[in-house]
Amino acid sequence: MSRPRTRKGEILKLLAISAVAFTFTFSLVPIYRIACQKVFGIRMDNTAAVQPAQVTGPVDTDRTVMVEFDGTVNSKLPWSFKPNQVRMEVQVGKIYETTYFAQNDSDNPIVGSATPSVAPARASAYFQKTECFCFTAQTLQAGEVRDMPVRFIIDPSLPENVDTVTLSYTFYKNEYATERLAEASQPAAVQPLAAR
Repeated sequence: MSRPRTRKGEILKLLAISAVAFTFTFSLVPIYRIACQKVFGIRMDNTAAVQPAQVTGPVDTDRTVMVEFDGTVNSKLPWSFKPNQVRMEVQVGKIYETTYFAQNDSDNPIVGSATPSVAPARASAYFQKTECFCFTAQTLQAGEVRDMPVRFIIDPSLPENVDTVTLSYTFYKNEYATERLAEASQPAAVQPLAAR
């Protein structure tokens, strides 16, 4: 008599554990988004998590800021990568464009993904990219050379004490996309007539 009740109790415990595990798993995505946004200032939709401060006075349209550019490559990626222009004086509120030089130094096509960063960190909410090679993965064929554009604007409400902003990119090898690219370029295996 006690055995069916024990089995029924075990089944109820397993169902409860499954429900808790499902709820926890389902809540991980919003928890991750909140942690990224509040702790690291990263939003999943490629916008700044911190909104620029409200302008308390008239905007100085004659204000200029020095923007410095930097580029590095992860050691697993056999590319050359650097900014074509190291620094640029820009007027706040206007759109500017610059380019980065990239070259695949290997004998195979490779897919790379760029991660941007802005320094000082408090300026990242005011540095807006309208076009960037970092928005999508980049494929360079063996030996291919490419100039990749970045269009940006600095919000006029950038704090007054920030007069230099550095835009840096680090390129990483996109292992998964590179493997898929290599598989797609492999010729289909020809079966012998006897196997057909």
